[in-house]
Amino acid sequence: MILAEILAAIPHRPPFLLLDEIVDRGDQHIVCKKRFTGDEYFYSGHYPGFPLTPGVLLCEAALQAGAVLLSRHTPEGPGVVPVVARMSDARFKRMVRPGETIDIRVDLKERLADAFYLSAKVTCENQLVVRLDFACTMAPTMRAES
Repeated sequence: MILAEILAAIPHRPPFLLLDEIVDRGDQHIVCKKRFTGDEYFYSGHYPGFPLTPGVLLCEAALQAGAVLLSRHTPEGPGVVPVVARMSDARFKRMVRPGETIDIRVDLKERLADAFYLSAKVTCENQLVVRLDFACTMAPTMRAES
């Protein structure tokens, strides 16, 4: 599915948008892709001579996919945005290099009011990259004036 659907679902924008397309989506899961071209700003310093995709950005890609999934479970329009409340049990198994594409699967495990509990699995070339659990809640986008 096209990038416009991702842009409509979450507030992230380049250079911090870490999703290229939605491959599959249901009410309880989503599968997205992201290709790292090698032109991304972070490769020049992580690490010079041996560029690696930072693990925290691999997790962020999963969190963004989760936010797109949650857009189906929250009211449309301005006012709230999903934010991470907790991340646990992140386990890194494989490096991701420039030119590689990751597949991101996020499953909604449980919802309690405005708290969402999800699990993510990021793979590259059918090999596990990182697995993590996380929780999101809805936060207001507008601050109350004092």
